[in-house]
Amino acid sequence: MEDVTDTVFRRIVASVAPPDVYFTEFVNADGLCSRGHDAVAHRLRFTETERPIVAQIWGNTPENYVKAARMIRALGFDGIDINMGCPVKKIVKNGACSALIENPALASELFHAACEGAGGLPVSIKTRLGFRTTKTEEWGRFLLELCPAVLTMHGRTARDMSDVPANWNEVAKVCAIRDEIGAETLVLGNGDVVSKTDLDSFPGRYGVDGVMVARGIFKDLNMFRRGPTDEESFANRHRAEKVELYLRHVALYRATWGDGRNFNIMKKFAKVYISGFPGAATLRGELMETSNYDQMMQILEGTHHVEAQSAT
Repeated sequence: MEDVTDTVFRRIVASVAPPDVYFTEFVNADGLCSRGHDAVAHRLRFTETERPIVAQIWGNTPENYVKAARMIRALGFDGIDINMGCPVKKIVKNGACSALIENPALASELFHAACEGAGGLPVSIKTRLGFRTTKTEEWGRFLLELCPAVLTMHGRTARDMSDVPANWNEVAKVCAIRDEIGAETLVLGNGDVVSKTDLDSFPGRYGVDGVMVARGIFKDLNMFRRGPTDEESFANRHRAEKVELYLRHVALYRATWGDGRNFNIMKKFAKVYISGFPGAATLRGELMETSNYDQMMQILEGTHHVEAQSAT
């Protein structure tokens, strides 16, 4: 979710249907403690609208985990989450994220370092079933014995990337281990949660305490709604509502970041908003050809104006 779940998108989600807790993009603890601090610190920007909010960190240097956790505590975050699950090769190559599954000693050291710096803030861990092969019981038990506040288990190995369906039966095993050893850790499941039906049914079906949603939010921005009906899904909203929300997202992104972040990131959201109505593909094509905020907003404003005129 890098370059996607920034403070702007979290505020948009909050305005549509707020979740129970928000997570930042993942932030390099080593970068926070280096001359490159300013290049990564923007990922920790948030507003009161986004509470409770947890800062997600990664890296492989214990001393910097202590320092980063202290910074995060000082910034007023509600918790710290350690990413031990990202499978991106350039990160794994440096021994971080999912590579820690193969290095439990360092994983433990990093967890305790984060706890030292957190000063009482809850520290959680997000990971996968294994690195090359599934090792749910061994790895899950090891992490549960560290007693994190929350353990989020993604139902794939690092090798799987996102190429195979998430195995929620393996996620359920982690809950069983938690109950067996009497740990107080909350267990969340993650992977292929793409609808409110999944969100509501998976805890009862697999025994997890909750569900983490990542890419699934793109399927339904209204996923966290409290109402029960499918008619309330974002896909069923009127074209004018979708265009207006996209326009609001672009305007807020521009006001927040200006030229400080890449404009093209806004194109990643085109299919989220511009879909499910006649002419959506053509409109997305036009938006993909834009090269700046003014061009994108002009197209969206023109479309919104036409929709408003036709509605009257």
